[in-house]
Amino acid sequence: MSMDAKQAVRWGAGVLAIALVAGGGYWIGQRGRTASEAGSTPAARKILYWYDPMVPTEHYDNPNSLSSMGMKTIPKYADEAGAANAAPGVSIDPAARQNLGLRVVEAQMGVLPSTLAVTGTIDFNQRNVAIVQARSGGFVTRVYGRAPGDVIGAGASIADVQLPEWGGAQGEFLAVRRLGRPDLTAAARQRLRLMGMSDGLIAQVERTGRTNGTVTITSPIAGVIQTLDARTGMTLAPGQTLAQVTGIGTVWLNAAVPEAQAGMVKIGQSGQVTLAAFPGQSFAGRVIGILPTAQADSRTLTVRIEFANPRGRLRPGMFASVAFGDGGAPALLVPSEAVIRTGARTLVMLALADGRYRPAEVRTGREGGGMTEIIAGLTRGERVVASGQFLLDSEASLTGVPARPIGGGK
Repeated sequence: MSMDAKQAVRWGAGVLAIALVAGGGYWIGQRGRTASEAGSTPAARKILYWYDPMVPTEHYDNPNSLSSMGMKTIPKYADEAGAANAAPGVSIDPAARQNLGLRVVEAQMGVLPSTLAVTGTIDFNQRNVAIVQARSGGFVTRVYGRAPGDVIGAGASIADVQLPEWGGAQGEFLAVRRLGRPDLTAAARQRLRLMGMSDGLIAQVERTGRTNGTVTITSPIAGVIQTLDARTGMTLAPGQTLAQVTGIGTVWLNAAVPEAQAGMVKIGQSGQVTLAAFPGQSFAGRVIGILPTAQADSRTLTVRIEFANPRGRLRPGMFASVAFGDGGAPALLVPSEAVIRTGARTLVMLALADGRYRPAEVRTGREGGGMTEIIAGLTRGERVVASGQFLLDSEASLTGVPARPIGGGK
C-alpha cells in the first residue's frame, strides 16, 4: 500500500469515529430530553371515536376515515365527552358575548296581539228593519215626497191614509162615552188601541168629539227607505206594506276570513275597522256572528262585525278592512326573532345560569306583534337568546351539544 493510500484510510477512519461520537451524543441528548419531557406530559387521553366537527353525529373507529363531507376526522376524547355529559352547553367568554351582541330575554306570560287582518264590505244592519203597514183597509189620500234610498228620521211622514173602519170605531167610542159609563168607556178606548190607533189620536177624538178616519203613517225608526209602495189613490188591504225602512245607526261589515284562519275568530271578539274613504280613522266593532256556510270558490267564511255609524257616514257597499283583536287567554311568549326553525324542528337558545348556552326544542303556536307563543318546551322565567342565537346554534352543532328535548331531560 502506498503512502497516499494509508493516509486516506486513516483519514476516513477518523471521520467515521467523529461521526459515531457525534451521533451517540445526539442520541443520548435526544433520549435524555425525551425522558425529561415525558415526566411533564400528561397520561395518554382515551379516544372514544373519530368524527368530523361539521357533522358531529357521524362516529368512526378509524383515524384515517373520511366523513360524509369528505373531511378528515379528528378524535373525540373521553374527558371531553364526560364534561359535555355533565354540563352540556356552549361557553362564551364575556368579550365574545359583547362582540356577538347577544341579547337575552325571559319567556313571559302575555296576551298575543293578533295579526289577522281581512277585508269585506259594509252592509245594512238587517236586524234593524221597520215594516210600515196599514192596520186597516182603506185608501191613500196623500203620499209625501219620498223615494227609495232617501234617508229619513224617526217619525218622518210616509203617507196619509183614509181608514173608514177607524172612523166607525171612533163614532162608537164617542157614543159610549156619552153614556157616562166609565167601564164601557174604558173598554171602547181599549178597542181603539187594539185597532192600532195611537194614544194621541184617541185623546184628540175625546177632546174634539169628532171622528178622524184619516191617519198619517210615519216611520218608527230613522234610516234609509228600501221600498216604497204607497201611491196616491191606491186602495189598501188590511196589513198591506207601504214602505220598508232600514236603520243606519249601526252597520255590519261582512268580512271574508280564510278557512284555515277561521279558528282565530270568536263571537264577541273585538276588531278595528278602517276604510279607504276615511284615512287615518278607525272604528271599533265586535264580532256578532260567523255564518255557517263557507264560500266554496274562495274557501272563506263570512264573519259579521257590527259597529256604530256616527252621523251615517258609513255607507253600505263601502270597502273596508278589519284587524281582529286576540280576545284569548294569556300564553307563554318569546320574541319571534329568538325562534330558530331548521325545517326538521324548532329551537330556542337557552341562556343557562352558569354562563353557558344550550339549544332547546320547543313547539310554537300563534304569532303576532313580533311575539311567538310557546306551547311546549319552555317554562315561564327561562331566559332565551334573542340576538346572535344563530351563531351559538352553529357552535353547539359543531361541538356536538345536544338540544334539550321537549318535556325536559338531558
